[in-house]
Amino acid sequence: MFAIHNLEENNSFQSLMTQLADFHPDLVPDAKKATAAIDGFLSWLKENQSKMTASAGVGKENYNWLLKNVYLFPYTWEDCRRIVELEDNRVITFQKLEENRNRNLPPLKPVSSQEEYKKSHMGAIEHVMNFLREEEIFTVQDYLVPDKYLEDRSGGKYGLGKPWPEKHDYFYNFSLREPVMEETHEMVGHHFDLLRVRHDNRPIRGNREHEGPYDIAENRNEGFAFGLEELLMHAGYLDGRSPHGREITYEQAAFRTVRALSDLHMHSRDWSLTEAMEFCVANAPHGELLENSYHLWHEMQTTLCHVGWHMQMVVGKVQFMKIFRDRAQQLGDKFVLREFMDEFLAAGMIPMSLIRWELTGYDDEIKKLW
Repeated sequence: MFAIHNLEENNSFQSLMTQLADFHPDLVPDAKKATAAIDGFLSWLKENQSKMTASAGVGKENYNWLLKNVYLFPYTWEDCRRIVELEDNRVITFQKLEENRNRNLPPLKPVSSQEEYKKSHMGAIEHVMNFLREEEIFTVQDYLVPDKYLEDRSGGKYGLGKPWPEKHDYFYNFSLREPVMEETHEMVGHHFDLLRVRHDNRPIRGNREHEGPYDIAENRNEGFAFGLEELLMHAGYLDGRSPHGREITYEQAAFRTVRALSDLHMHSRDWSLTEAMEFCVANAPHGELLENSYHLWHEMQTTLCHVGWHMQMVVGKVQFMKIFRDRAQQLGDKFVLREFMDEFLAAGMIPMSLIRWELTGYDDEIKKLW
């Protein structure tokens, strides 16, 4: 299904031929042959699709092996399903409570132009940076600046430099109203993590551009970035802004939990791709906006190609909160948020289970791994 969908949606060769006609007309015949070959492959896929009945999921046994031996996860597939379901229950409940609390407040109006969108996101970035410093969340080193991130935002990596679309991506429906959570996830979570590892010469904990071989630190990378969205809300970064922003925080979280459940159930081979997509549409907030959308196709493909990716986002957040709780219990009145966060971040880009072991000395999770 993915191959057919991607080929049907891909017009890159047509675009290439248009450019070649202007600059390299001698290459147009070769581009036409390549396009014809792709069209032929697409036709073959459609003709033979009914014969392609193998499951795309890896199965529970392989999933559990990957969790233990690669991701150094102290949980099994069943444990992860239970954790994700509990998180899904929680965020939906909190979302509805926030909606009731804010029922008499004027709605948040989405921005309606590229200029308004850019201004809104630039303001959110400045707001978040000021909040981190003023509230002493963690030490903001001199190199933790949004400059390169802003370049990427303006240059089109995240869309600020693109023309205003006729139809918005699913997440636009959140960020058009309140962009703080998205900027926190992408900038404070991912971009600052990237800057840290670039300044960290340790061969295992830093000194790279990604989550490590085989995505071994994906739970640290995605779990932390996702966790910041809600946890900084509780720390106060939405205070003084529209209370409806709290609803959006939980709406975004709920889309992560339904993706995580799709991850788990497709890889256990309980759900087909079609069933997983239908589940997301039926259970994600404003799921009707997801139906047959680019965003849903993209996330489901990510889920199948990167085993455990979306599950680790949700469970990684829970792991971070467990480290937070354990360290706070250990230190008692001596617990200082900034010191804890600095200690956590200094551990580098390694799995959450190793960070917890290092920070607390607790080896109960590690004993499950070897």
